[in-house]
Amino acid sequence: MSGKIYLGLIRLAPILASLLFGVFCAFLISASSIETYAVTPFPEGVGSVGNALYFVILVGLGASILYLLLRKKNHRLINLIIGFALTTAVFLLSIIYLSAILSIFWFPYAEALILTLSILITATADLIIFRTNSKFCNIVILCLGGGLGAFLGFTIPTLSALLILIFLAVYDAVAVYHGPVGKIAHDGLEKLRGLSFSFKDIQMGLGDLTFYSMLSGHILLYFGVFPCLASLIGILAGCLLAFKMLEKRGMFPGLPFPIFFGLTAGFLVSLLGF
Repeated sequence: MSGKIYLGLIRLAPILASLLFGVFCAFLISASSIETYAVTPFPEGVGSVGNALYFVILVGLGASILYLLLRKKNHRLINLIIGFALTTAVFLLSIIYLSAILSIFWFPYAEALILTLSILITATADLIIFRTNSKFCNIVILCLGGGLGAFLGFTIPTLSALLILIFLAVYDAVAVYHGPVGKIAHDGLEKLRGLSFSFKDIQMGLGDLTFYSMLSGHILLYFGVFPCLASLIGILAGCLLAFKMLEKRGMFPGLPFPIFFGLTAGFLVSLLGF
């Protein structure tokens, strides 16, 4: 029994690392003076449901396209799409977080430095993901998930963020068994370089890491440290339970349990006044 508990906790290590990197990114944002970017198409309030549906449609459409390309064995186009998406994400996130750092600590020629470092970081990340088979590839993906999630948590208002996470958790639960997500996992998620990481006998998608960090990052930025800590514990507890179900079923959605426990723990601690 103790061996199983130890193995379960070890499996959480990369997820915890990604979450902590996301929290660090959220801290950089909160300590800086960078402007807010709007990534939701509809205004908060009446448009929150529309924002949630927008994200679900984007995720579902992306997964469907990748699945169709996998079926046609068009790996060249798959690599081109993934490469463009990841390169763009790494470059833009590098600019955002370097801008946050340099808004806190003054440096001469800041704009030129940000651009140069962003290009170097992006080129290095692309080289590691697409040209090597080293463990550094997993590290890049863990950091990308944390950084992207923190950015989304910063730019999406609370009601929209809440509905997006809930809608995506429901979509994930359905899509793993009856949609493109499960079919991609069955055909081999490892074929999609840069969109997943593997550790021990667990394989998890970049999207899972991103939305975990979106949850914890948003709670840190808008509700404080203690609710954020509670959400982190909830996410990890949900992951542990998901791993347990994965052992029994062979395939299990990565979002529902961590999102449910993370949201519940974070908002409960916030409501208690901590």
